[in-house]
Amino acid sequence: MTVSPDLSQARVGVIGGSGLYAMPGLEDVSELAVETPFGDPSDTFRLGRLQGIDVVFLARHGRDHHLLPREVPYPANLWAMRKLGVRWLISVSAVGSLQEHFRPRDMVVPDQFIDRSHQRPQSFFGDGCVAHVSIADPTCPILSDLLADAAEAEIPQGHQLHRGGTYLCMEGPAFSTRAESKLYRSWGCSVIGMTNHTEARLAREAEIAYASLSMVTDFDCWHHEHDDVSVELVIGNLQANAAATPPILARLMQQLVDKRPPSKAHTALASALVTSRDVVPIKTRRRLDLLTSPYWGSCDQI
Repeated sequence: MTVSPDLSQARVGVIGGSGLYAMPGLEDVSELAVETPFGDPSDTFRLGRLQGIDVVFLARHGRDHHLLPREVPYPANLWAMRKLGVRWLISVSAVGSLQEHFRPRDMVVPDQFIDRSHQRPQSFFGDGCVAHVSIADPTCPILSDLLADAAEAEIPQGHQLHRGGTYLCMEGPAFSTRAESKLYRSWGCSVIGMTNHTEARLAREAEIAYASLSMVTDFDCWHHEHDDVSVELVIGNLQANAAATPPILARLMQQLVDKRPPSKAHTALASALVTSRDVVPIKTRRRLDLLTSPYWGSCDQI
């Protein structure tokens, strides 16, 4: 059964990655701690308005950057975003370049992922309930286009916005070996990071349209004419990228004032739920109720 969601009061979420721990320009800000069935999120959520849009901001690694990529509580973060009414989500992330033409301080709006992580939960489902969402196209093309338009208009002079590309998601926290970096290049990957694929999968299960603004900080370690990636190198470019982000987000919100497009992601569970609701354990039903109630009815009715 397909259910047309009411998006009239939905919010836009922003997850800030390395270097982006607050959201400049956010007005009427309040902070909210959200309890979830999947544990505590990375930090409190900051709710406010930007360019007339209700926005929810979260620092992915915590505002003090104390969480490793594998320690980020991805299910809690995405469940809480959905609980707070977010149906469009922008991820801002630092990445390394795997190709010559993706240069430091360029920006990429990727449209594909390859996952090489192995120590993190990647689904809300299980414990007696099976769902198989499609992530053939893991980002929302409409939201990604709007984000790319905003980034292209605001990117600092001398740098480039790349539309599309494959993001290789590695486990971390160490950077790649040279052999790994060359392997990923041979696969045709564009950039390498440690977080976005996990978020994209969970966002799809949460029926949230997802798009990524990936900020290039370095050439990973494959490039023989550039220094190997280091924290010092990354932080310098992180700071520059973080300063370039607020105008992009402000312009995107201006676009979303007039057009908050419905996405296929908003009904991703309509054809994904496999297990009959009648055999799902009640404890599991309650944990998943936020996501499944449009199709199965609320657990409060049981």
